[in-house]
Amino acid sequence: MEVKVEISKSSDFSQVYAIGAIGGHSPYDFRIAFYNDSPKTMVEDGKSMTVMERKIDTEIILSPLAAKELANWLVEHIKDYEKVFGEIKRPGSGSQGPANPGKGSESAAIQGYM
Repeated sequence: MEVKVEISKSSDFSQVYAIGAIGGHSPYDFRIAFYNDSPKTMVEDGKSMTVMERKIDTEIILSPLAAKELANWLVEHIKDYEKVFGEIKRPGSGSQGPANPGKGSESAAIQGYM
């Protein structure tokens, strides 16, 4: 039997641009929260400092199977993107070493819920 899938957007559909994601997993689901950063200048004890405000815009909750399917989908699309536009490089990952010295070139592990 053939199944046809019709795709439509809900009336409250919105798009969110994010510069990063945080999240984690439990035995039951995976959670990914998407965020944007904004630098804020603050004065404390007469000293000016910059504080990065991280605003979480949205979170998705996926079943383990849906999370695995999303990971596979992302890997395939990243491969396709890099074939056309070249390798995606992390900032600071050039000949000068990783952006975060002592932490290696990989992201910090994401574990647990926020």
